[in-house]
Amino acid sequence: MKLRIWTDVSYPEAATGLRREVTRGQELIAGGGALDACEVAFGQPRPEAVMDSPAVRWVHLDSAGYERYDASGVRAGLAARGLALTTSSSVYREPCAEHLLAMITGLARGLPAALDAQRGDRSWPMHEIRRTARLLAGQTVVLLGYGAIARRLAEMLAPLGMTLVAVRRRRQEDALARVIAESELGEYLPLADHLVSTLPANAETRRFVNAARLGALKPGAVFYNIGRGSTVDQEALIAALASGRLGAAYLDVTDPEPLPPGHPLWAAPNCYITPHSAGGYATEKEELVRHFGENLRRFVAGAELIDRVG
Repeated sequence: MKLRIWTDVSYPEAATGLRREVTRGQELIAGGGALDACEVAFGQPRPEAVMDSPAVRWVHLDSAGYERYDASGVRAGLAARGLALTTSSSVYREPCAEHLLAMITGLARGLPAALDAQRGDRSWPMHEIRRTARLLAGQTVVLLGYGAIARRLAEMLAPLGMTLVAVRRRRQEDALARVIAESELGEYLPLADHLVSTLPANAETRRFVNAARLGALKPGAVFYNIGRGSTVDQEALIAALASGRLGAAYLDVTDPEPLPPGHPLWAAPNCYITPHSAGGYATEKEELVRHFGENLRRFVAGAELIDRVG
């Protein structure tokens, strides 16, 4: 029996052609119309539409985030129906981890300062950059969240001789990092040279990185965020940068997005912003389709789905 697959995604031809291949033998309903008679939804369906459709059995999001579905009522409704929800976290694990690695190593070696000089007055700040460059070996990284992206980053940082601490709801054993409970975070913030957030947006994480937590970091520590902008108290972040106590901040996400040209984050000292580009790469759309195709194969076979939520 054919599955009816609803999708609202609009991809370039290479990815669209691949989508036709991975859904061969099924019925593809493209264009984002009604979900009523579809068993599978691929893309970004509204939770309300999913809950109103008695036919839907599985939703696969073409994003790592699932904020609209991360509400108690929605999650309870999905669970009551036995409806599966999967994301595309695996597609974004590598590029996001590499993006973070690039900033961690780039800041340590003074690359932004050298680039500023090249594009500015073309001075030769050799002594200043050499004096402020830092070795990563022996430094401590505290990871807020320990999902696919943070774990891949830990795999990249471990060979550099860095001490890795990951924060989850509950303590657990791990070969790469010391995984602590959220209640223990206060003990480890003063040890952090780097605080990395991959936290999703929800009621529990809103402004999780606040003035108190930024103030608990050791002087000169660096903060990185590729999770969601709403997880940071941006006024507190700007104040911490202005005081000089926080060494730097690297933000791939902000609140709002796009960040308005006049927003004070742009002018905050030692604040480096990229335009929510951490997850991007040339074959991103094709990989999203391949990921969906593999999960579709598993769904048909009754096998365990990749990146299942809950």
